[in-house]
Amino acid sequence: MTADAVCVTGVGLVTPAGDGRDATWERVCKGLPTTVLEQAAHSAYLACRVPPFDPQRLGRARSRRPDRCTQFALLAAQEALADAGLDPQAWDGARVAVIMGSGVCGAETYEREHRVLLESGPQDVSPYAVPSSLANSLAAQLAIEFRATGTSFTVNTACASGATAVGLARDLLALDRCDIALVGGSEAAVTPFFLAGFDRLGALSRRYDDPAGALRPFDAGRDGFVMGEGAGMLVLERAADALARGARVRARIVGYGASSDAHHVVAPHPEGAGIAAAVRAALADAGAGPAEVAHVNAHGTGTARGDSIEAAALAALLPHQPSVTSTKGVTGHLLGAAGAVEAALTVLTVEQGLVPPTANLTDLAPDIDLDVPTECRPERPALALSTSVGFGGQNAALLVAAP
Repeated sequence: MTADAVCVTGVGLVTPAGDGRDATWERVCKGLPTTVLEQAAHSAYLACRVPPFDPQRLGRARSRRPDRCTQFALLAAQEALADAGLDPQAWDGARVAVIMGSGVCGAETYEREHRVLLESGPQDVSPYAVPSSLANSLAAQLAIEFRATGTSFTVNTACASGATAVGLARDLLALDRCDIALVGGSEAAVTPFFLAGFDRLGALSRRYDDPAGALRPFDAGRDGFVMGEGAGMLVLERAADALARGARVRARIVGYGASSDAHHVVAPHPEGAGIAAAVRAALADAGAGPAEVAHVNAHGTGTARGDSIEAAALAALLPHQPSVTSTKGVTGHLLGAAGAVEAALTVLTVEQGLVPPTANLTDLAPDIDLDVPTECRPERPALALSTSVGFGGQNAALLVAAP
């Protein structure tokens, strides 16, 4: 490990697969789906929900005021910082950055308070409605909670937001703009408006008779994604700093690439040009060749067109057939948090030497020319790729390497 490398010293996860890093990892490795059928205001929908947690873990104020999205991030950040062995009361907050990704952020607060406005009038709208809904509040609340006074912002590249945040945080460390980056993504948009909106786009699975089997990345029977919620957080440091304080290094972030399709507001480029450009940029950033990529945590949402285009791009870029997994079959699609959660799972894949399966894959679609494990596979990839694709054609790719 070179002295100037950026490494991961802490991982925190709050996902439908479990409240915490170890619970999430165990369920992802077992390939156990989390989708359930819910009844919304006017229709039934499929969703992946975070298990109930004790709000007192956040303290009295934090358990009542912040949006559910921010609560997930706070819990995941607590776990990541403890994992890294860092005490916010003891650090130089001016050298700590908080970079977050979210596609919607305060959706639950916004929809709830809008209903209050329509039904009861403006006098009953919460005074916390605006600060809880604003996207910047996600990073701001974490900065306040952990006394981080360095750079702080929330980035939005739709479903690539979490991966974009990790890439930007890595760049800040490489430029010596901070010494520690608390970075990740969070989302809690399983709400009536967004369920209805995505459903009207035809993006959601309607396999209502088989909730657990609904989300089927790369499978011939895939018919759309299932919305999920949760957060993934990483602690990034320069390797020299981490080694100096005796921290455990879980993995390194060695490459980041981003691109725009500049093609369509919801449809990916038909030839996967954007995602291919992001992967090439990440490889160039890492000074690595395609043949060095041994594993991919793919975007893989379970939509017919999206999976097909991504698979074709990966097959062309990586003809040596590395293992390819979509962990969304277990977690659901966490929108703006997906890239951060999947970056965290890629870190654990590299560290633990286990490639998670793709849940619900029983019949690999004929248009998917990839090596997609259906069972947990012992494999310790030296270099792994995580890909993310956002509405509007915004793409991000991260390269994760062993320490």
